[in-house]
Amino acid sequence: MGLTNGSTGRNAVDSGLFIKKSTPDEKVIAVAGNPNVGKSTVFNNLTGLKQHTGNWPGKTVTNAQGYCRYRDTTYVLVDIPGTYSLMAHSAEEEVARNFICFGEPDAVIVVCDATCLERNFNLVLQTIEITDQVVVCVNLMDEAKKKNIRIDLDVLSAKLGVPVVGTTARKKKSLDKLILSVYDLLHSNEEKTPVKIQYIKPIEDAVAIIEPVIRKKPDININARWLSLKLLDYDETLITALNAYLGYDICADHDIQEGLALAQQVLSDNGMVKEALRDSMVACLVLSAENLCIDAVHFDKINYNAKDRKIDRILTSKWTGFPIMIALLMGVFWLTITGANFPSRILSDGLFWMEDRFTDAFHFFNAPDWLHGMFVLGLYRVLAWVVSVMLPPMAIFFPLFTLLEDVGYLPRVAFNLDKYFKRCCASGKQVLTMCMGFGCNAAGIIGCRIIDSPRERLLAIITNNFVPCNGRFPTLISILTMFFVGAAAGPAGPVLSTLLLTGLIVLGVFMTFIVSNMLSHTILKGIPSSFTLELPPYRKPQIGKVIVRSLFDRTLFVLGRAVMVAAPAGLIIWIMANITIGDFTLLSHCSNFLDPFARWLGMDGVILFAFILGFPANEIVVPIIIMAYMASGSIMELDSLWDLKQLLVDHGWTWITAISTMLFSLMHWPCSTTCLTIKKETQSLKWTAVSIIVPTIMGMLACFAFATITRVLI
Repeated sequence: MGLTNGSTGRNAVDSGLFIKKSTPDEKVIAVAGNPNVGKSTVFNNLTGLKQHTGNWPGKTVTNAQGYCRYRDTTYVLVDIPGTYSLMAHSAEEEVARNFICFGEPDAVIVVCDATCLERNFNLVLQTIEITDQVVVCVNLMDEAKKKNIRIDLDVLSAKLGVPVVGTTARKKKSLDKLILSVYDLLHSNEEKTPVKIQYIKPIEDAVAIIEPVIRKKPDININARWLSLKLLDYDETLITALNAYLGYDICADHDIQEGLALAQQVLSDNGMVKEALRDSMVACLVLSAENLCIDAVHFDKINYNAKDRKIDRILTSKWTGFPIMIALLMGVFWLTITGANFPSRILSDGLFWMEDRFTDAFHFFNAPDWLHGMFVLGLYRVLAWVVSVMLPPMAIFFPLFTLLEDVGYLPRVAFNLDKYFKRCCASGKQVLTMCMGFGCNAAGIIGCRIIDSPRERLLAIITNNFVPCNGRFPTLISILTMFFVGAAAGPAGPVLSTLLLTGLIVLGVFMTFIVSNMLSHTILKGIPSSFTLELPPYRKPQIGKVIVRSLFDRTLFVLGRAVMVAAPAGLIIWIMANITIGDFTLLSHCSNFLDPFARWLGMDGVILFAFILGFPANEIVVPIIIMAYMASGSIMELDSLWDLKQLLVDHGWTWITAISTMLFSLMHWPCSTTCLTIKKETQSLKWTAVSIIVPTIMGMLACFAFATITRVLI
């Protein structure tokens, strides 16, 4: 089952928002809610493993669908993107709004956070304006109890006019009442009287003019009052989706044009221009949410979140916030570096044992040496190298990153750095995408979807490569260990490596600020937009689910993309290392050609060409350097770092070469997996090219400046 271009009801909107039902008796249920309210936990526990993920057609936004059977009915649950409002500003919010408005779900579950119910009711009220088939799920009741928040669910249900159910989604049994409420809602013949939001008089007067006109149109089966408000507000993306749903331009209808003109005149006479109208509508929604909660939610206004505020005073202080942030970053890197060594070695031994078995098979069938070289020493060896180097660090880093996210710490990092991004005319949400980039830049690029402004999203995409991914960690750590950590043994070695690596990362963050500022004043001019930065309550992480989610949703996803490009790269590298022209291989010819230019950058031709051949995956840069220096026909690994250092020194490496190589590793073109992701996210070859050119130029300038200054001074 998937999203198709027209399955139930009308033509599809947004290239296909309808859910295809296997049988007419299936019921489609949208699961909506603000971010960080446990919406996906509700979805996961209701559907179990009967779910799949994909992309909304025409959008770079992922969706999840699952099945839930209760009594005699099968429910198709659709986990729509988290949104604070149906007044959409981003691709995710547009998809959420359009599915509720035009996807014709049989019911909508709106998940709310019991610890901040009033704020969540903004979305609830907007959803009820569209449909009366709503069940409000007040989740995190256990968290509310810890904060002595008492919620009268019956009072809320009576005021809203729709079912309200309290849950603790982590406890699967607490969802029984939720699915029962959905069942009763869909099988009840009782007339529903949901709450009606009362807007200020000019808006109500304008709605009173246009609403009767819409009601007379037999082909419009959308809530007439809601549609009147949206026509007055005129959100272009919504009107476009509405026209696609109806099959014609609603604003071109003569009767609606006349009614809309009269209604807009009423608003204009009362000074209600576009921005004032929307502000007034939002203010009325907020006031309505406040009035709904005033008699139903009881708590100690002074002490209910005192613990969170005490922690925030430390984590968001300008004096302690940054040291703690850097210390946590170092801790994550130290665990990743030290923890990945052993599993990486085991995985490498297993994969290269398989290489020996493949070699035996080729020999058994008397296959020619060139065939064995291409497929075993080329394709398979590079593939095995990438998997053994990438998988263990990602399997450690992504769960650690997700744990910080689950606890609620990452939004505090965004809060700490927001003002610095604002000075660069960028978005504070970019911090979160940078954090994802530490695991994989491709994942960081996908994470840029959370940034509402297209300009700021492009800034985040172009500069994400200044954050080193785990594919560059082996190169950076190896060089740091060989040339700068030196003879430090025991625990001191990894600690010193971590300190130096953190320093490099801080440099990458500094370069992100510089380049963001430059782009904001040149090709991406603009002022920073406002955005909602939620500081969610601190929560106990769900360690088991975090590990599973990070491994399947991030680690294996990224590894799969890397494998797709690493395999053909292995063939190309082997061919270049084994085809000779004259007395030299193609690899040597290319390295010699690049050598004069590379010397200006503090490196040599072999290093620069290794970065070029490492385009499919940064993990293979060092093995290619070894292969070129040893004139070997395939990628190989030395027994120890000290053997590697001796090889590098014998080929002219100094501490200047080492630093130049690390600078270029930190700042150069994105890998092929990231480039493919950039192209998919931006839908533009132009911005993909800019994302390649900008970090490359900055890396070359940094290397040239460093090499030139050191040559002059030494």
